[in-house]
Amino acid sequence: MKTRYVTEMGMGTDVHGRDYTLAAERAVFDAIHHSSLHFFQTLDKTPHDMYIDLLIGVPAPEQVDQDRVAAALPYGTVTVRVEKGGLEIPSDDGKDAIVIANAGVVVRLSD
Repeated sequence: MKTRYVTEMGMGTDVHGRDYTLAAERAVFDAIHHSSLHFFQTLDKTPHDMYIDLLIGVPAPEQVDQDRVAAALPYGTVTVRVEKGGLEIPSDDGKDAIVIANAGVVVRLSD
């Protein structure tokens, strides 16, 4: 059985170029840099023992490189799920857009 220990949320943007993967990477970075995990030694675990569910929301899920986004997490076994969400704000001329991605990072450890 795996127990949830951490849930973090983040938001990332790509201001020019409609790069959904870059926005998603920035959302992951935003989520994980709000916490410092101090429970590994107490639980006799290491950061490599983590099982991480990475949830990404962007307007065009099929345009996200899941392997690249998973690589934004330096430790653990990462499972990525990308679904429709986030936001796209079009430029006035319609040729570009600001892409906003949301990330949820759920960390579990085996009991």
